[in-house]
Amino acid sequence: MKVSISVLGRFHAFNLAQQVQQRNSLHQLISSYPTFEIAKYDIAESSINSVPHIEILARAWQKLPNCLKQQHNLQLWFAETFDRAVTTKLLSDLDVFVGWSGSSLFSLRKAKEMGAMTVVERGSSHMAYQTQILQEEYERWGLEFTATHPGICDRELQEYQEADRIAIPSLFAKRTFIAQGIPESKLIHVPYGTSLTEFYPISKEDNIFRVMHCGSINLRKGVLYLIQAFYELNLPDAELWLVGSVAPEIEPFLAKYQSDRLILQGRHPQNQLRWFYAQCSVFCLASIEDGFGMVIPQAMACGLPVIHTTNTGGADIVRDGIDGFCVQIRDVEALKEKILFFYEHPEQRNEMGNNALEQVNTSFSWNKYGEEIIKEYAQIS
Repeated sequence: MKVSISVLGRFHAFNLAQQVQQRNSLHQLISSYPTFEIAKYDIAESSINSVPHIEILARAWQKLPNCLKQQHNLQLWFAETFDRAVTTKLLSDLDVFVGWSGSSLFSLRKAKEMGAMTVVERGSSHMAYQTQILQEEYERWGLEFTATHPGICDRELQEYQEADRIAIPSLFAKRTFIAQGIPESKLIHVPYGTSLTEFYPISKEDNIFRVMHCGSINLRKGVLYLIQAFYELNLPDAELWLVGSVAPEIEPFLAKYQSDRLILQGRHPQNQLRWFYAQCSVFCLASIEDGFGMVIPQAMACGLPVIHTTNTGGADIVRDGIDGFCVQIRDVEALKEKILFFYEHPEQRNEMGNNALEQVNTSFSWNKYGEEIIKEYAQIS
């Protein structure tokens, strides 16, 4: 079986390509990342076909002020330009083409012409559901949701229709696709894994109780509800660590719930995150919408119990009451209850952290993901 993978950015794709390569099935990887960056994932350079100028331009555009980005939204241009480039680079004799949603419409059509089966990889919920719930969240706070170009939404919906399969990482995402009329038989459901060589337990350096969020600090991630819950608990000798970049939309909430126990740790590369997980007691992802919060298995691999919402994909990996707890989105009181439980019950906290570690080590490594996804590709090729 020969698998070609196309991706505009996205580090998860490199983990996928690595797993496919290890099973002698990687035909080619076409990416906007430069070859030397992709090669760090132990992917053979002979399999890599890079289109780096698109990544350079996209990153330069991302650094522009928000007002300029909104006036000149180039998301669709980047997606279509990359997609057209992929159509010229696809090697013949491929069996399965895997393209990332939003940037694969032209290339999956080309792959079909070449006789390949096609898979659209979608890491989040159905685009229609995602757009609706995030629009609702932004309107809730008097803001306009402009993060996704309407043209990208249209492309994704067309990709869903034309692809032979849609790969999604969680039961939460699966439910949103079925609700939008996509037949279950068209969905490939395999939860992502994490790197067990990069994330593992190390010693905590003090006895302070800490709750940790990792990832973007914005409305989508539900951080404001976590901030409010922690602030209202007002626990002695406790801290909330927010690791990630702060979006302007969240700054009013940081001001409202200002506290010396709420600590902004900034953004850090993935290879530095293990230390932050190790200094914390509980991990919390309170997202409004997250197809699969990859920080959840990272935290579990470092020995942390997890509090997550129904819309994070956490239910695929966190056994409720065993490895952590699941709460409804926007439920501040439920967040307070679960944080307080872990604060008041250190023995159960440690036990659930150990359970979480065992759960990831047994079932949610990248190697396990590779085994499962290759089985799925083989069934359709």
